Amino acid sequence: PDVEQRAVDLEGQPRPGEAVYAALRDILIRKEIISATEVREMAEKIDTTGAAPLASTLVARAWVDPDFRRKLLDDAASAGTELGISTSNPNAPTVLRVVENTPETHNLIVCTLCSCYPTSILGVSPAWYRSREYRARAVREPRQVLKEFGTVIPKGKKIMVHDSTADLRYMVLPQRPEGTDGWSEVELQQLATRDTMLGVAIPHV
Repeated sequence: PDVEQRAVDLEGQPRPGEAVYAALRDILIRKEIISATEVREMAEKIDTTGAAPLASTLVARAWVDPDFRRKLLDDAASAGTELGISTSNPNAPTVLRVVENTPETHNLIVCTLCSCYPTSILGVSPAWYRSREYRARAVREPRQVLKEFGTVIPKGKKIMVHDSTADLRYMVLPQRPEGTDGWSEVELQQLATRDTMLGVAIPHV
């Protein structure tokens, strides 16, 4: 907890230009010049260029192998070992818990205290994940936050928010998109992007 609080203290004040960027982005979206989804996808591409997350391998295997899917949900570390993937963070032992999106439930990952994140399988955490705004609002108004990412969750669908800690990290197992029957695991991995595994996006063909 002391380490996490120091991380929060070191975050400092918002950087110059952040408010201007947010205002300009909102205007462009309102005028339908760009969409919130396009903004999110571009940010994700910039953040993850040249670094496909190992977690996409876990997701693709779970989509094609029901036994592996059950193991991933029950014991992510053991499932990862099957594929030669360590699910614990390299700098300190952590437990990974995988939560599954279903037709009835959508999952969203946050760390309300600082920025706890499964770096070993998802890479470096995005700036928005570490921001005070996301950490506070994801719990209070997750449906609105998701809408701002371009992800609209139907009113009848429940949203579960999972709060990562120093010892416990979460990852979403997204629903497999329709129209992917017969796809190889390598092809499916391209759909399991970082944002879909954090719950702010839904994979699509």
